[in-house]
Amino acid sequence: RPLSPNSPPPPAADLLTRHKRSLALNLKSPSAIKLIHQLASKADILIDPFRPGVLEKLGLGPDVLLAINPRLIYARLTGFRRDGRFAHMAGHDINYLSISGVLSLLGRKNAPPTPPANLLGDFAGGGAMLVLGILLALLERERTGKGQVVEANMVDGAGYLASFARLAKASGTPTWDRPRGENLLDSGCPYYDTYQTKDGGWMAVGALE
Repeated sequence: RPLSPNSPPPPAADLLTRHKRSLALNLKSPSAIKLIHQLASKADILIDPFRPGVLEKLGLGPDVLLAINPRLIYARLTGFRRDGRFAHMAGHDINYLSISGVLSLLGRKNAPPTPPANLLGDFAGGGAMLVLGILLALLERERTGKGQVVEANMVDGAGYLASFARLAKASGTPTWDRPRGENLLDSGCPYYDTYQTKDGGWMAVGALE
């Protein structure tokens, strides 16, 4: 059924594309590569979401595009480290958290580690860390006039976000010096936990002071 002029567009499969314009290109087509070169010549930022080496094989690596536009911020995001032994392995959020060691910190006492959906690896350790790198690169470009390559991966990003817990555990700091589910902030204390209510809901309690 055709949409009326005032009807909103149908929802996309990826809800995060809302209000964003997109252009689909066949990267095996020489004309598509030429168009990307033209777009890159005027772009501020390019984000490479592919596995290591994919864009380079297509003639779209950082050496090529930074030669076209020296002010370009060429941002690359991977799951595993680009230079590590798992660089070419497929993975998902739960794999990145497990390799980083962060997954072992999450969960209740005497229970398996609990993956926090894909919030900690994909969005925080990956996307947010990449955005931070891009912002720093833009700040540097204001000073030097030059773009650069920004690298981020979800293993290191998640590990960085868990610095507080890992350092506390390694140094014996009381807030996080016990096994999973027995610490101050990981459901090990009665005054920092969730409790089921009579109506079937849940109440969060954080009475630290």
